[in-house]
Amino acid sequence: MSNIEPTSANSSKPEAIAERIRAAILEHRLAPGAKLTEAQLCEVFAVKRGPIRQALAQLATDRLVDLEPNRGAFVASPSLQEVHEVFEMRRIIELAVVEKICSGHGMRRLKNIGSMIGRERKAFETRDFSSWIRLSGEFHTALAELTGNAVLCDCLNGLVARSTLISALYESLGRSPCSFEDHEAILAALDAGDAEKAADLMSRHLQSVELKMLERPARGAADLREVFGALNSVTGGATSGVTSGVTGDARSGAKRGAKAGAFSSPVEASPEESSTKLSKRKSAPG
Repeated sequence: MSNIEPTSANSSKPEAIAERIRAAILEHRLAPGAKLTEAQLCEVFAVKRGPIRQALAQLATDRLVDLEPNRGAFVASPSLQEVHEVFEMRRIIELAVVEKICSGHGMRRLKNIGSMIGRERKAFETRDFSSWIRLSGEFHTALAELTGNAVLCDCLNGLVARSTLISALYESLGRSPCSFEDHEAILAALDAGDAEKAADLMSRHLQSVELKMLERPARGAADLREVFGALNSVTGGATSGVTSGVTGDARSGAKRGAKAGAFSSPVEASPEESSTKLSKRKSAPG
């Protein structure tokens, strides 16, 4: 008998299911290449296949999921070319964000961004990886929201989501390149109204994030009951903690070979090594 709690009416809607799968991907509980088996998802969310397929279609539109004929749905595995393209677009958009903020848009609300960085730092110090990953991306999207440009925000939200997915592919758990110390320096320049310095810091920050992405192949299999089981008792799609349910081999076949063939073999760090590396790198995917 399944120990998964029944979901509420709202949480069984395709949009809510998509949001929870998205959260699992962006918090690195579902790795790139993980197979999203419809039967398991139906069991987890206590719904029929229709809502699951609609949710997966939404995520495919956002390029977080790949839908392959006769094979099913998989968490997307970005290529090296996509890494470069995503960060090229982020530099264009986020430098525009910095310029617009320094011209007077949202300057009074920068204090809220400072509080967010404080939470990001605390999440790092307490090893709350899921919150750390989420907050590091939210720093960038929150700055964009200060511009009041909804189209710009939509574009950047998608790019930041894909950046986080990329970091799951190229970085080990607890090691990612978006530094909250960089965020603090960018915020200080914005608060001082120094557009040139803020733009330079943002450009260097994004370039550093891109360069620190490590070549690392995706893992493929995941126990979806384990990944989502703890979430069913949480309302509103909120999540906490990191579930280490992702194991197994990456997808086989021509598509996987084309995307991951040039990657080196994964080397998982021991808990002691991870702790040492974490203490040296105060960063998460941005």
